[in-house]
Amino acid sequence: MTSSSSATTTRSGAPLNPGPHTHHGIGSEPGIDPKASEPQYEHKRCVVDVCDYSHETITCTRMGNAEFTKFLDQEVPRAAGSLRWINVGGISWDVVSKLAQRYGLHPLALEDILHEQGHNHSKADYYKEHLFLRVLCHSLPSEEDIRFGAEAKTEFPGSENAQLIDREKSGSFRRRMALKGLSGRYLTSQQQQLFRMALLTKNERILVRHDPMFVFLMRDGTVISIHPKADLSFTEPVLDRMEQPDSVLRTSNDPGMVVEALLDLIVDRILEVMDKYQERIHDLEHQILVKPGMGTVRRLHILSGDLIMHRRTLEPIKTMLSGLRRYDHERCAAMGFGLAAAAQTQNVNANNSKSAAATDAFDPNAPKDPAWDQQGYLSYKSKIYLADALDHMDFVMGSLETFAGISENLIAYAFNMASYEMNEVMRRLTLATIIFLPLTLLTGYFGMNFGAMWSVHNNSDLLFWVGLIIALPLMGVLVPLFLYRDIEKAIHHVQKRFALRRAILAEEKAERHRV
Repeated sequence: MTSSSSATTTRSGAPLNPGPHTHHGIGSEPGIDPKASEPQYEHKRCVVDVCDYSHETITCTRMGNAEFTKFLDQEVPRAAGSLRWINVGGISWDVVSKLAQRYGLHPLALEDILHEQGHNHSKADYYKEHLFLRVLCHSLPSEEDIRFGAEAKTEFPGSENAQLIDREKSGSFRRRMALKGLSGRYLTSQQQQLFRMALLTKNERILVRHDPMFVFLMRDGTVISIHPKADLSFTEPVLDRMEQPDSVLRTSNDPGMVVEALLDLIVDRILEVMDKYQERIHDLEHQILVKPGMGTVRRLHILSGDLIMHRRTLEPIKTMLSGLRRYDHERCAAMGFGLAAAAQTQNVNANNSKSAAATDAFDPNAPKDPAWDQQGYLSYKSKIYLADALDHMDFVMGSLETFAGISENLIAYAFNMASYEMNEVMRRLTLATIIFLPLTLLTGYFGMNFGAMWSVHNNSDLLFWVGLIIALPLMGVLVPLFLYRDIEKAIHHVQKRFALRRAILAEEKAERHRV
């Protein structure tokens, strides 16, 4: 029995350990404290680009783990009138915890970054300190990924990212799967069988990488992007745009445009995946129309399942983009800032030029910009460009529906053709049986071993020739009677071929006369 005045809660007479709780499982405290020591989190190599940019200049510095943590400890200020983009490649506890302490990242956002639970979907979370985006990137694997064995796709989005590659002493690579289910715990044997089936069908499907990207937009204008791969090749196009003085990223001086550029890059990668599926659909359609086979049907079945899975992972991206564009003001108002924008939602179009001109209103230490109270985290200009990415996602979702419908129709067509060919074979066998029935009857009669047969006792073949004289005209009647449709189709086909040939020759002759 527990006393109400006791300061220590007991269970069965044993005091609970009040020490630090390091296991994040079912029932654990939500969120991660960046100041706490978390030994279970891995320390991996990271590549970090710190870019301070403005309309006039841009300075990018590439660092490793130690250099970046030292940079954060020194709290190096950015140049006056410039914005900062911190692009992190790789997820390591020392880097993420330092970032969280320096910029006040929310504990729930840290939990989303560090806890890979296998059911991550794209979303946007609004906090007072920052806007947090988690986007599941879809991209075609590089040659290196294919050479080392790209991830097997499964029913559990995000589980592919748990696959690790370890280099053994012999120099070869051994793949280990951290088989985790929707709750983050190890899978059952039945679920492991699903992974084996995914590996068996890997060579029959289009390989697609699924990697999450995490983006923070701070209220002071700093943008932080985190990608799990320890290289920055995925975001290199955005950096190339930023290095161009006349690009929108530089001329707008708007941190929301950097977020939009990252989202637009993710959508462009998705379009590359859709182009690959369109190419595969056309190839399989050609195979089905030329010669349907069960191998092609199998590939269509696998492709149809992949399209359903992609619909499951791509739909949240479209929802997130739509929410950012339509409800940014209201969500910021709910967090306690940007209230004037929420109150003036109906007058946004009248203040477009003023909102677009407000570019560096995110720094709370800077002089108050009246436009800050008329916008949320994203400026009006960034929302205009975000609408283009949303249109592309509408096209992607429409393409998924189209490809899924085409694949299902091709599967149905293949089985219908197989059934039709079987019916044709049975029809030909039936026709052959009917046509040769008189001869079959005649040969069957004379093939019998009867004792009382007049033709045998008299050594005469008169009955055979009489039967043959009757059978041949009967066959002459049966053949056109039962093959009338086929003969008509053959004659019609020959006539069409000759008519087409005459039309082509006439067109060629007329062309020569015109020349």
